Amino acid sequence: MNIFNQSVAIEYANKLDNIGINAIRLTLITVLTWIGLMKFTAYEAGAIEGLVASSPLVGWLYSVFSVQMTSNLIGSIEIATAAALLIGFKNHRIGLLGAAAAAFTFLLTYSFLISAPVWEASLGGFPALSVVPGQFLLKDIVLLSSALVLIGESFKGIASNNS
Repeated sequence: MNIFNQSVAIEYANKLDNIGINAIRLTLITVLTWIGLMKFTAYEAGAIEGLVASSPLVGWLYSVFSVQMTSNLIGSIEIATAAALLIGFKNHRIGLLGAAAAAFTFLLTYSFLISAPVWEASLGGFPALSVVPGQFLLKDIVLLSSALVLIGESFKGIASNNS
C-alpha cells in the first residue's frame, strides 16, 4: 500500500516553497535594512573603508565623497533596496527591481574577495580565508543566491498576474 499521496506531497511542497520564499524576502529585507542603517554610523563607515577603497568598482567613490558620505550613499541604496523588496510582497515589478538591486549589491560585495586582502597569510594564503574580511564576505554567496531566487519569483508573479 502506498501511503505517499502525490497530490498531498505536492501541496505541502508548494506551501513550504511559499514559506521559504517569504522567509528569504523577509531576511533579505532585515539584512539590508540593518546593514544599511549601520552605514550611517562613523563606526561602520570606517569599518568598510578598506573594503570599498580596495575595489576597482567602487573605490573611486572616495575621490568624490568623504568616507561618511560614501557610507551614507551605500546605506541609502541598501535601505531603498530593502524597501523595494518589501513592496515586492504586493507589487512584483517593484519586487523585481529590489531583487535585482540586492543581487547586484551582493555580487559587488562578493567581488571584494578578489580585490581585498582576504587570504590568511599565517595559514599559507589561498584558500585559507581570514575571519574578517574573508569569511565575513563569504556569506554574500548565499545572499546573492537568495536574491536570484527572488528575481525568479518576481518574474513568475509578473507573468501570472501582470502586476
